[in-house]
Amino acid sequence: MFRVLLVCTGNICRSPMAEHLMRDGLRQRLGPGAEEFVLASAGTFGLVDNPMDPFARDALRGQHGIDGTAFRAQALAAVMVSGADLVLTATRDHRAAVVTLHPAAARTTFTIREFDRLLSLVDPATLPNGDRVARAHAVVAAAASQRGLVPPRKPHDDDVIDPYRGPLSGYISCATLLHGALQRPLDLLAG
Repeated sequence: MFRVLLVCTGNICRSPMAEHLMRDGLRQRLGPGAEEFVLASAGTFGLVDNPMDPFARDALRGQHGIDGTAFRAQALAAVMVSGADLVLTATRDHRAAVVTLHPAAARTTFTIREFDRLLSLVDPATLPNGDRVARAHAVVAAAASQRGLVPPRKPHDDDVIDPYRGPLSGYISCATLLHGALQRPLDLLAG
């Protein structure tokens, strides 16, 4: 199994949308093979047991046909980070919070947009085929090896803006941005 943890602040908007979009993308690419990937999300100030924000659910359902009604938020804990093979965060501040909880996760923790940017330099032909879990570990190592080689135009380009308490259009924009930023990682993870 390959474990992915997605992190934002309250775990009711960005990280659950990213979790659902990533799970759906893996299912589309791998069918039953997607079960080799275990996805979860959490918040640095997780609103424990709260459902996904209604606008976040609406954005997922309306734009991507994904049902997020069963989702419940949880608070980020060090054990979650230590058990993850890849941690994707909404912002650089979330990435710092993850690494503070478990410093050994520094090589496997990225913002979602940073991960996509770093993977733009990875040649898919250099990744192993066959064993999906081995390939996923190779994708993470390849992204880590590109750090510092492709800086963002502006540091905040690696962040996903929080739509919380904004209009539905902000949630739709956020879901669209997350969906776009996950396509290259999903393609490389799936092989």
